[in-house]
Amino acid sequence: MGAGVIQKSGGGGRRRRGRGRSRPMAEINVTPFVDVMLVLLIIFMVAAPLLVVGVPVELPRTAANALPGEQEEPLTVTLGADGRVAIQTTDVPREELVARLRAIAAERAGSRVFLRADGAVPYAEVMQVMGALNRGGFGNIGLVTEPGGPALDERGG
Repeated sequence: MGAGVIQKSGGGGRRRRGRGRSRPMAEINVTPFVDVMLVLLIIFMVAAPLLVVGVPVELPRTAANALPGEQEEPLTVTLGADGRVAIQTTDVPREELVARLRAIAAERAGSRVFLRADGAVPYAEVMQVMGALNRGGFGNIGLVTEPGGPALDERGG
């Protein structure tokens, strides 16, 4: 991988007869390593957006900033326009929601959960699911929205 032998020159312009001393070349060719790393970088850049899982919903738009990231994978509860409730990507009957949330809360270190509700869902249903999240052991509830909505201040109208 790039190791070779360098001949030591004799000095004074004379050529030495016989065997001269040689030392190993201590240089590493990093070009193949860089090529492999660039290929892996491109693969991960293409694959990362495909790893996001979720139930498709039309989230309402707001002017709120995004929340900072966490160490633990966030738990996401989704309330669809048809009234179905899903934990991550698994549909859950409303009768079993609190029991499943308590089981999940017992295994997790944090009490943070993200609630994704379709914009067409009535406010009362969203509050019912938030109450179930609270009874299930999750007191830190974040509402997920799409950025770019109305700001409702003097700048945004």
